[in-house]
Amino acid sequence: MLIERAYVDLPEGEGTAEDGWPWTVPCVRQLAEEGLTFRAPVTFLVGENGSGKSTLAEALAEAFGLDSYGGSAGYKYASSREPSELGALLRFDPTHAGRRMIRGPRTRRRGFFLRAETALDALSRERQTQRLSQAPDEMSHGEGFLLAFRERFAQPGLYVMDEPEAALSFSSCLQLVGLMDELRAMGAQVVCATHSPVLTALPGAEIVEVGEHGMRSVEWAELGLVDHWRRYMTDPRAYLRHVLSG
Repeated sequence: MLIERAYVDLPEGEGTAEDGWPWTVPCVRQLAEEGLTFRAPVTFLVGENGSGKSTLAEALAEAFGLDSYGGSAGYKYASSREPSELGALLRFDPTHAGRRMIRGPRTRRRGFFLRAETALDALSRERQTQRLSQAPDEMSHGEGFLLAFRERFAQPGLYVMDEPEAALSFSSCLQLVGLMDELRAMGAQVVCATHSPVLTALPGAEIVEVGEHGMRSVEWAELGLVDHWRRYMTDPRAYLRHVLSG
């Protein structure tokens, strides 16, 4: 692991919740008040759309020096925008292994930020600098994701992913689970915002459920998304009767 804890470094005397977005988002407010402790090399952020899990993932990537647009650490940013308000104030308590990487120049940092909506553009930039063996536009969306996973997720660093399952089949999700396990074994750290019950089943990972309650650590079997998928696969009609007109 590289990071033991993330916290918000607010200027003395400044408030949070009364200051508007993102501080009014429950998980962000809790992060500002308590910080977020990482207890495992792989951490999943799980919650409904709008819960703030992607906001957390992006801020963690920005604070580490990863391009908010997506891509590898240690290289010139493709995005010209300033870091988000949360990302600019986020700080880390590093582990011994992570101290040199986090406190040194940006070029020492290793990792990747993968966000579903910009992944192929980010991968195309990787190809232009000869860091991918095949052009992403020569492959399907899912194949491009897997290419990044295989070739860019290959050394100790921080790997932040925002809904990587968006372009992946069931079998490809299983491949990603295997890769996360390999990253954990080599000393890397993974933070993944996801809706996937397949990814979150990785043994030994910590699952942080994000919602109106803020953030809380839960077991895989306690996740609402796992319960809903199980019920849906058992009896789809029990759900579909609420959304179909006929």
